[in-house]
Amino acid sequence: MSYRNAWQREDSTVVCVACGEAVSRDDAREYDKFGDRWDRDEKEFEYLCTPCDRARSHSPRRGLEDRLVEAGAGAVDRATFLRRYCALSSEDDAPPENRRR
Repeated sequence: MSYRNAWQREDSTVVCVACGEAVSRDDAREYDKFGDRWDRDEKEFEYLCTPCDRARSHSPRRGLEDRLVEAGAGAVDRATFLRRYCALSSEDDAPPENRRR
């Protein structure tokens, strides 16, 4: 019986979620849209190619995914999404007593 080292991965290809380029899994970077790449229980990762990973902001993104979903990312047209996203962002910048939540 052969055992696989946890750090050895199968030779496979993944698609970068940012640019759509197919890259070797060994050359890709794991991307966890929830920002917790260390909690791996029942999780499927997306991948970024190295140039896209370097270009993205590595700043904390607490609440970003929820805001994207609430604004309709991927479900509404671009103009509607941008209008909703900007409105939600403006709410987050407002004083607590003026927030909708």
